[in-house]
Amino acid sequence: METISLLGVTIHLVSLDRLLAIAAERIQARERAILTYVNVHGMNLAVHLPWFRDFLNQSDVVFCDGFGVKWGARLLGHRIPERFTPPDWLGRLAELAAHQSFTLFLVGSRPGVAAKAAVHLQDQCPGLRVVGTHHGYFDRTPGSPDNEAVIEAINAAHPDILIVGFGMPRQERWLMENWERIDARIALTVGAAFDYLSGEVRRGPRWMTDHGLEWLARLLIEPRRLWQRYLVGNPLFLYRVLKQRWERRRDA
Repeated sequence: METISLLGVTIHLVSLDRLLAIAAERIQARERAILTYVNVHGMNLAVHLPWFRDFLNQSDVVFCDGFGVKWGARLLGHRIPERFTPPDWLGRLAELAAHQSFTLFLVGSRPGVAAKAAVHLQDQCPGLRVVGTHHGYFDRTPGSPDNEAVIEAINAAHPDILIVGFGMPRQERWLMENWERIDARIALTVGAAFDYLSGEVRRGPRWMTDHGLEWLARLLIEPRRLWQRYLVGNPLFLYRVLKQRWERRRDA
C-alpha cells in the first residue's frame, strides 16, 4: 500500500473501498488490525506528543480524515486520492458487517450515546449485530476497576470490529495501552462520530462538509470547545507544512 510522510506521520493512500476491504480481509483471515485516521488536529498533536506519533506510525492503516491534510500533502507534492470521515461512512461499514455477519462493539461518548448510535446503524442495516456498547466516561487508567470492567465486557462479546470514539488523543492512548488485551479483530477510531450518528450533535450542511469547510461548521456549532483547535491549530499546521516544504527544497 502506497504511503506518504507528512510532518513525520505515515499516511496511507487508501480509498474508502479499499479500507473496508482491508477490514473484511483481516477479519476473514482471523488477523488483527488498527485502522485510524489523521486530520489537522491529529497532525498537530503528533508534533507535540511522540507517543501519539508512534501510535499512528505503528497502526496498520492511517487514512486521511480532513481536507486540511489533503491540501497540506499537495503543498509537498503528494496527492491523497480521497478524504473520508467516519460519520459519513460508518453506514457503509455497517452494511458490510451485516452482509458478512461481522459483529460490532461501540465504546465512547457520553452515557447512552453509543447505544443510540448503534440503534441508528441497526435501523439503517437490518440484521446488523451490535454485541455491545459502552460510554466513554469511565476511568481509563490501566488496571482501574472501570477499565478492567470495560475490557471484560468487550472480551465477553468477542466483537469482530471494536469502534472507539473518545476523541483524539484519548482514544489512541487507550488503544495503545489496552489493545494487546482486547479480544477483537479490528479496532477503528472514530472521534465524535457517535455524537453525530445519534443526533446528539448537529453537523454542518453538506455544502460545507463536502467542500473543506467542516472545520468552520464545527466551530460555529461548538465555538467555546473548538475555537483554539481551529483558529490556532489550522494556521499552525499550515506553517509547519510550509516549513517542511522549505526545508526539503533547501536540502535538495
